[in-house]
Amino acid sequence: MIGFPVSPVSLGTSWLGNPAAPDGSPAPESAALARALLTGPSAVIDTSNNYAGGRSETALGRAVRELGLPAGKTVVTKVDADPVTGRFDRDRVWRSFEESTARLGLDRLPLLHLHDPYTITVEEAFAPGGAVQGLRELKEQGLAGAIGVAAGEIGLMTRYVTSGAFDVLLTHNRYTLVDRRAEPLIAEAVSRGMGVFNAAPFGGGLLAGRDTRYAYREASPELLAWVERARETCARFGVALPTAALHFSLRNPHVDSTIVGVSRVARIADLEAMRTAEIPDALWPELDALGTAPSTIED
Repeated sequence: MIGFPVSPVSLGTSWLGNPAAPDGSPAPESAALARALLTGPSAVIDTSNNYAGGRSETALGRAVRELGLPAGKTVVTKVDADPVTGRFDRDRVWRSFEESTARLGLDRLPLLHLHDPYTITVEEAFAPGGAVQGLRELKEQGLAGAIGVAAGEIGLMTRYVTSGAFDVLLTHNRYTLVDRRAEPLIAEAVSRGMGVFNAAPFGGGLLAGRDTRYAYREASPELLAWVERARETCARFGVALPTAALHFSLRNPHVDSTIVGVSRVARIADLEAMRTAEIPDALWPELDALGTAPSTIED
């Protein structure tokens, strides 16, 4: 259970703060984007301890200090492994939390995710003194309202979800028009009463029409051909492919909110226009008829 209001689209901030200014602080143009994120139509702004080397949280924190946290808005962040050593134990979770709250200027976070726990095994995460202990302590002390797990690999995520330790699942790149392998994972989370965020509905840039990569990897000729057929199918219904890609996630009743990364102010209005677009019901079986796309993901 998420435990606070969400909107259909949440805004991701992995680009916020880039590029760095000469002194290592967020780029000056980050201030306008951070303000727009806080005052836009989305209820949740999603960040992380390691986004832009901490500059994402710093830019958001400056906007929070300037504007206050607007009513109905929630900032969600994630604890990350030590960026130098890869250490990800109980003490590192606490340190990551303290770094994030200091940058954001917030004493308490309504949701705190365990983020990309790839430097440790699941057994290490759950061992005494492990990362999960740190998260549980933060929740027990009221410093985190809920705890979640945010990562990609389905096998790994299934172990965390079925542990019963978490309130929220954040999956990315694995429930899109191209790759639907997270569908059973989402269903499992819902069966356990967990909230669900689905991130990266465009697979990075491929379904948004920005580049030829899906989930950080260059798409094969076969995948590019599949995407072109999907684009042509959408066009027959008067729908842009990115709009269909967003609505693919939005229409799933098990997804509480879809996280989309935002790198410029104008993108926020673009997303709202896409969200409110009418999609003919007849489009979806036509897209299903294209068959399984040859995803770049192998887990």
